[in-house]
Formats: sequence, structure tokens, C-alpha cells
Amino acid sequence: MNHASPPDLGLPDAESPGGGKLVDNIMHFGRALRSAGLPVGPGKVIDAIKAVEVAGITNRRDFYWTLHAVFVNRHDQRHVFDQAFHVFWRNPRLLERMLQMVLPEFRADVPDDKDREEISRRVAEALQPPKSPREDQSREPDEENIEFDASMTWSDRELVRSMDFEKMSAEEVARAKNAIRGMRLPIMEVPTRRFRPAEYGRRVDLRRTMRATLRSGGDQIPLQHKKRRMRHPPLVALCDISGSMSRYSRMLLHFMHAVTSDRDRVHTFLFGTRLTNVTRYLRSRDVDEALAKVGANVDDWSGGTRIGHCLHEFNRYWGRRVLTQGAVVLLITDGLDREVGTGLAEEMERLHKSCRRLIWLNPLLRFDGFAPKSLGVRAILPHVDDFRTVHSLDSLEQLADTIGRPALRRREGMEGWLAALRRVEDEQRDKQGA
Repeated sequence: MNHASPPDLGLPDAESPGGGKLVDNIMHFGRALRSAGLPVGPGKVIDAIKAVEVAGITNRRDFYWTLHAVFVNRHDQRHVFDQAFHVFWRNPRLLERMLQMVLPEFRADVPDDKDREEISRRVAEALQPPKSPREDQSREPDEENIEFDASMTWSDRELVRSMDFEKMSAEEVARAKNAIRGMRLPIMEVPTRRFRPAEYGRRVDLRRTMRATLRSGGDQIPLQHKKRRMRHPPLVALCDISGSMSRYSRMLLHFMHAVTSDRDRVHTFLFGTRLTNVTRYLRSRDVDEALAKVGANVDDWSGGTRIGHCLHEFNRYWGRRVLTQGAVVLLITDGLDREVGTGLAEEMERLHKSCRRLIWLNPLLRFDGFAPKSLGVRAILPHVDDFRTVHSLDSLEQLADTIGRPALRRREGMEGWLAALRRVEDEQRDKQGA
């Protein structure tokens, strides 16, 4: 979607919602944005009305950007605002798509159009008129009241846990965020080089033994033991925030905030066309404040992806700082690279050799027909220890179990994916030979 030049479709007029009352329309538009998840209150509505009075409404483009300047203060809110604006201020094509999403039973056959914009469930539900309480009273007296037995069906909570983040409504997203807030990662402890006193350690602590001998006058030698200190390794997350990963990256930022609040030595980096360290912003206790700081300091949200360039920057400037004591790295990306995998294999190999375990989280893996055909995926796959999907609450819980359970060896369970990669490479060579 091109945010820089919204289509000039004319001004709000008497045909607009509310019978031409512009002030009332702006108020209802603010309510729709709040229902869609944007932090819009009465103060912002008043500011929007004043801004429109000052800027005027000489054309639709000025009107769009005037409301945009008041209601949008984070990059991740632009997409919702853009859709809601074009639907509310009468774009017939988008209203048609919205009605098809709200009423899927009556979906019409609409020809495909590359420029046709899709309406998210959040915007569709926000602009759907609420049901009147009189509707339930308008039933006929002899109308049968049907009751359903839900004792053997899935609960709403279970449905949300298995639902794709991309398909969630605003209410379901809020419930998923609350569930993520309560998630905790089991601490996977690993031995360090340092020792601590222990009653039944496997090694004798010579210094403590000599001190104890001197205290007893040398009549006896009480052996003192020691064992290795255990500490969980650092956790480093490299999260893709390109356009194809926007919804998943927002939910994963909530997950990383919960992890950062639960344990120490957690580092989070976001990358699209450039690399940004957001670790200190996620240390804020309030998740909304933390994500607001992230949105204000990340410039390439929902843009392109340069995975090889960003990994090169991470390996060169940050690898020695955060990849210490056998760090576990989470690479969160769909593998779609704008630079077609240039330099990606070399950077992945260096990253793999610098950490204890490299886990690749790819939301495209949720599709049954997924195959490592793109150049970016083929460059990343040989250098990871685990390959998992991350598209729902269940997948996040499985990830927590994976991190908390140490693998017996590196690249355990990757044999099937490596075999699929070899088949794809053989097919590519056969096509080139033909």
C-alpha cells in the first residue's frame, strides 16, 4: 500500500456518513479507530476537529494527512488508519470487500485485481454497526429458542491459542497479548568455567581444604569439594520487521518483552533494511510504553528486507558483545530477501559458529506445501540447528519448551529439511541442464 499519495476521490460531502455533519463524522471516525485498536480518546477527536478547521478541506489528500497527523503516532498504526479512512469516507471498492469479510456466507465472485486492497478483520469489525438490544426482543413469541451443548467443543481460549496471528480480530489480538504477557521461559542452565563450594562435588577444592587443615592444627585433613556453577545462556533475538512479517513481529515483540522482564541477558534486534538494537526499550516494565519507544526509534518498519546486510552488521559490531558464554539465537524471518540472498550464506555460517544454538522461526512453515525454494531460504537453512513455525500462541509455547530443553547435539532433527533442500537443489540443476 502506498501511503505517500492517497487517491484523490473528492471531499466529504452531504453523501458522507452522518448526513454531511463533518464534526459528527470525525467523532464517529475516531470511535471506529479506537475499536480497531488505536489509542484514540476524546482529546484526540477534539484536536482533529480543530486541525481540520485550521487546515481546511480543499481536497481529500489534505484532509487525509490532517487526520493522519492527529490520530497516528506509531508506524504500526498507519496501515489500520489507512484502511479505516478509505472505508469510512466512502471508497466503494473497500466497502464491498469489508462486507464480504463481515458476511462470508454471502461472498460474491469478485474479479482479482492487483491494486485491490484487503480489509483486516480489525477494521471490518470496528466499522460494523453494533447490534441493537431490540433485535433480540423483535423475535416472534412462538420462535424456537435453540440451545447448543458446548461440553465437547473447543472453548474460545483454545481457539485463540491455535489461531493464526494474521487472522485475529482486535479482541482476539488483545486476548493473545494478555496470554503472552503471562508466558515464562524455562531456564536452561549450562555449566560455566567457574566453580562454587559444594558438599558432594566431584572435585576437591584445594584452597578451602588447606584452610580447613590449618584451622584444625594439621591433625586431620577435611576434604572440601566444589562443582561448576550453572547459569542460563544469553538469549539473542533477531526479528524481521518487513511488510510480510509486520503482524507476527508485533506479537513477537510482546513475547520478547515478557521474556526480557522474566530473565536477564536478553538482547533484541530488529531488522528490515537496517539493524536496530531495541534491548533497552524493551526493559520498560509497561509493555505499551516499551513498544511505543520501539516504534519511535525504528524507521524501517514494514519496509523491505536486507537480511544479508543486517546480519553482516550484527556479526561485525554486536557479535562479540552479546554472543558470549554460548548464547542461544532466535532468527525470526520468513527468509524473503530483497537482495536475493547476496552474502547471506557467509553471514549465516559465521553467526552459526558464534553461538551455542541457532533457531530459525519462520511463519511460512505453517503451510503444508512449504518448500525451501527461494534463494534466501536455501541460504539460511543449512546453518540452523532447529527450524520451527511461529504464527500462534501454541507455536510460542512450543518454542518455550524448545529453548528450555537442551538438544543432545547440534542440528538435531534437521535431517528432513536438509534432504528437502537437496531435492530442490537437484531440481534446479536439472532445469538449468535442460
